[in-house]
Amino acid sequence: MSTPSPASQPAKPRKVPRRPASRLAEKWTRFDDVDVFYRESPNPPKDARVMAHVHGFGLSGRYLLPTAEQLADEFHTYVPDLPGFGRSGKRRDMLDIPDLARAARDFLDDRGVEKATLVGNSMGCPVIIEFAHTFPERIDRAVLVSPAGGIFNQPLRRAIGQLSADAPREPVRMARVAVPDYVRFGVPSTMRMFRALTQYPSLPRLLEMRIPTLVVLGQRDPLLPHAHRIDEVASQTDSHVLVVLLEGAAHAINFSHPGQLAHVIRLFMDDKPIVNDPAWPGHLRLYEVHRGKHHPRPRA
Repeated sequence: MSTPSPASQPAKPRKVPRRPASRLAEKWTRFDDVDVFYRESPNPPKDARVMAHVHGFGLSGRYLLPTAEQLADEFHTYVPDLPGFGRSGKRRDMLDIPDLARAARDFLDDRGVEKATLVGNSMGCPVIIEFAHTFPERIDRAVLVSPAGGIFNQPLRRAIGQLSADAPREPVRMARVAVPDYVRFGVPSTMRMFRALTQYPSLPRLLEMRIPTLVVLGQRDPLLPHAHRIDEVASQTDSHVLVVLLEGAAHAINFSHPGQLAHVIRLFMDDKPIVNDPAWPGHLRLYEVHRGKHHPRPRA
């Protein structure tokens, strides 16, 4: 369980929406001269494992809330807006993957968290991979949902086409969350962040990770190569990676399928077999498509 750092100086609160977007507590802190907005479990269980959720490209943590809320009663949950994103302040040097990984580390330092499981979506996945590469002693496990970046998303026009194909596959209400975030993020930041994201060596770094790592892919996600291609690459190494495919899901799984994602995260955290919930509709099914040689074997 985490304890806030006594050196942390809470930032002056900014104007907040009339209705909170979540039942998680909304809070502010300040580090490196930047006001940082975050959400946290209001009453985490004593000695609960810490879990921090890392948002994607141009977005705030708001779209991660449906999944984070489902896990907030079991884990001490944090959902920060990293510096430069969402309601947090901006820093000139905060628009590449290593900088964002350091910002995630600084946030955990500020909250007095020594070690955590990190759950990311899209761009949040390379941020977590870099975090694990640079600060391996600070991460217990990694959950990478719809990892983005690399050659499959290049050039920019291809990525824009993939995003356009994904939009109608997501819930309509996702636009009400995403569009204001993208507008706030701005075009110059988008161009710089895109270059940093697509140049980052996500796959080699992923296969070098030495912690249990769950990768969750949506069967209908146009931003990713087919799951079996990823399985083919991953199976060439003695990895710690578990790859799971979710039928019926596209890219923003944390928002569109929170119940299913929370279910598979719970199984992963306790090293249980990846099984479907019989209460799910028939079009929603999980498939384990790869389990690396060094990933923990499932326990009964």
